[in-house]
Amino acid sequence: MLAKILLGPLLLWQARRLRRTALRLPEAEGPRSGMEQPHAARAGVIPLRLLVVGDSSAAGVGVAHQEQALAQPLARQLAARSGRPVAWQLVAQSGVNSLEALDLPARHEIGPATVLVVALGVNDVTSQMAPQRYIANLRLLCERLMVQAGVEHIVFSGLPPMHLLPVAPQPLRWYLGRYARKLDRALRDWIGAEAALRYCSLQWALPHEMAIDRFHPGQGQYAQWARMSAEIIETEFLRHQPVTESV
Repeated sequence: MLAKILLGPLLLWQARRLRRTALRLPEAEGPRSGMEQPHAARAGVIPLRLLVVGDSSAAGVGVAHQEQALAQPLARQLAARSGRPVAWQLVAQSGVNSLEALDLPARHEIGPATVLVVALGVNDVTSQMAPQRYIANLRLLCERLMVQAGVEHIVFSGLPPMHLLPVAPQPLRWYLGRYARKLDRALRDWIGAEAALRYCSLQWALPHEMAIDRFHPGQGQYAQWARMSAEIIETEFLRHQPVTESV
């Protein structure tokens, strides 16, 4: 708070300038739903239903096609790991924070989903969402999707290392990094108290691997994100689930 007061005018000027000058990339092209098949299909196997919800990173900003982004590669990873078909759906919009994302379920026709992956938080940092409000918004989003889609298991992607964000000048980069860590701590604390929730860290992301806008993930980062999320889902949620229809 002291830093915000002392540096307020400079931070505000830098943030406004960044909004004016930042390179704006489109969301990744391609389908936002589909079915990924395992390498060796087995008769009677229950498909896994995956829903990915979030902001521009969930929408694949930074790469050209959904095949290079998060949702479709994640579904492909899960199909390969589990030996099950994976029906996937992506519901995402650039620029939304956790509060604005609450409107997404009502504005989309969402199919049944067992596993939900959520990627929200960067815009909560830039819009200065209070940690308690951020968590309350995420909780409400989960509750709505549990009712609407039948979600049982949820993986939250953590905040990226915004203190390394190359597009932001100092001291704005430092301030955004501190706020991102604050939200990330609140997210981890909440997840640790809920049996149905899991956390996927993004703190490994490095600036030189980012997209050309120096803000969004690059193709290699999306691939790593999909691999890590798939491993969490398989290890924590799928190993003890039935995979074939009961006769």
